Amino acid sequence: MIKIVIADDQALVRAGFRALLDAQPGMTVVAEAADGEQALRLAAEHDPDVVLMDIRMPGMDGLTATRRMPPGPKIIILTTFELDEYVFEALRGGASGFLVKDTEPAELIQAVRVVAAGDALLSPGVTRRLIAEYASRAKQPHPARELALLTDREREVLSLVGTGMTNDEIAAKLFMSPATAKTHVSRAMVKLHARDRAQLVVLAYETGLVRPGWT
Repeated sequence: MIKIVIADDQALVRAGFRALLDAQPGMTVVAEAADGEQALRLAAEHDPDVVLMDIRMPGMDGLTATRRMPPGPKIIILTTFELDEYVFEALRGGASGFLVKDTEPAELIQAVRVVAAGDALLSPGVTRRLIAEYASRAKQPHPARELALLTDREREVLSLVGTGMTNDEIAAKLFMSPATAKTHVSRAMVKLHARDRAQLVVLAYETGLVRPGWT
């Protein structure tokens, strides 16, 4: 069962998402929050698998809450604009991906499943475009020497994660099992202190391992 917390300052938005998600098999909304502070408290209380986080809320906003969220929940940022610097900073801070608020119901349901599984990048084309847009002017880019922490194989896997590949796609390209690909991704995340797959993509761009336009 995928446990979900919804954080949005608009009660009608929360109600709509809740009705949709609670109706899906294998999903349950365990709590609703009206701001980032409530989201952190409810996440600690309910230990959800996924948090739907509005980026702009009164009090503590979604960006701050994402940065302060303890390890465990996967965070999907809810935004009005795709190419948004706040969304990019949320991805750098540990969000798993983002959705525009007027997304189709089927896309929201699929997004929750993808993020909960953790083996693929949510909306890879759009996410990579956003990261490429802002990575070159990030305030605190990660130094390239961090890549020295990785083995050659882990660096190769990181470059493929940066192009948006799933674990299965990486496994097929490098002639390894999906489980081995997942292990390499997990080790890269630990060594680079990345909370989620999206952070690996940010790192791949910021260190120059992947460049805009690469596929």
